[in-house]
Amino acid sequence: MPEAYIVEAVRTAGGKRGGRLAGVHPVDLAAHSLDAVMARSGLDAKAVDDVVMGCVSQGGEQAMQVGRNAVLAAKRLGEGVPAVTIDRQCGSSQQAIQFAAQAVMSGTQDVVIASGVESMSRVPMGSTAMFHMKEGLGNYKSPGLEENYPGIQWSQFAGAEMIAQKHGFSKDDLDRFALHSHEKAARATKDGAFEDEIVPVEVDTPEGEQMHTVDEGIRFDATLEGIQSVKLLSPEGKITAASSSQICDGSSAVLVVSERALKEHGLTPLARIHNLTVTAGDPVIMLEEPLFATDRALERAGMTIGDIDLYEVNEAFAPVPLAWLKHTGADPEKLNVNGGAIALGHPLGASGTKLMATLIHALKARGKKYGLQTMCEGGGVANVTIVEAL
Repeated sequence: MPEAYIVEAVRTAGGKRGGRLAGVHPVDLAAHSLDAVMARSGLDAKAVDDVVMGCVSQGGEQAMQVGRNAVLAAKRLGEGVPAVTIDRQCGSSQQAIQFAAQAVMSGTQDVVIASGVESMSRVPMGSTAMFHMKEGLGNYKSPGLEENYPGIQWSQFAGAEMIAQKHGFSKDDLDRFALHSHEKAARATKDGAFEDEIVPVEVDTPEGEQMHTVDEGIRFDATLEGIQSVKLLSPEGKITAASSSQICDGSSAVLVVSERALKEHGLTPLARIHNLTVTAGDPVIMLEEPLFATDRALERAGMTIGDIDLYEVNEAFAPVPLAWLKHTGADPEKLNVNGGAIALGHPLGASGTKLMATLIHALKARGKKYGLQTMCEGGGVANVTIVEAL
């Protein structure tokens, strides 16, 4: 079977809700990452077969096919480049990578940009569903869904609490994990670990125009006492905002090509895509599926968790990566080595390609070979992608 290669992988630094990226239109924010992979690769727009863009909140300024609009807003693409926008919830742009790789591996396309964007400042989480409810268009749950799952209040927050309870994690466990995420992200930033993956974005500030290059959500002075002081999201629960991913604005992009494209355009690959897996399970606990998706991915790849050098497991809520570690027996020292979404932010539709950028550059910096990325996703779905650094 033909191989799929990753040639470039970039992301913007995350912006806090209402922060430095809030003034950047999501179409322009997405276009920024698209232009970056084009500039770094040196490719002509005519070489690009498609753009696949992940975006979760496809309403407001992210409506009307944000992927195509981003292509039209980009400086290095143009109207001759097609695009599509997809939604697999938090795994949207990780699925974009998988769709891009499948297109290349099937031989139908040679150059595809997988990408993602989310401006959570402008299009808040759940805004589309809330609009329909406010406009009197009925509950977002269908009669069929209600029949199959009577009385269920679909909630990722509830699912995260279920995972903490099921796997026996205390609030202290979650708080300490959150602190460690900030510590790793702060250290990575100070050491310049993100310099190769972050593309600067020009932003307007009270001090004038500046380049946004540092993830805005990192608490460089985080303490356990400070994290422990944050109030619980539920009086009976264990999770707080401090042990949850941060609302975030951002975009990211990954350039996926065939071996034929490598030769034709003289490109140097960063990584080869080794395995693509997606599975689905319990939609109520919802966020536990990365555990079982990882089992399947490793089995299909003929690998064990010990063969993997680094893992990126999205920190939607602290119990998710903790349960993943417990289930797989993975080495905690190899997990989210530069921090995760608790510190760096979780720009929903952009997180899949964002994590891939971080994973590939972390493998390269350490001279390591295999990386595994997985995300929990609304509805009980999970993607796993295994890459081999080259």
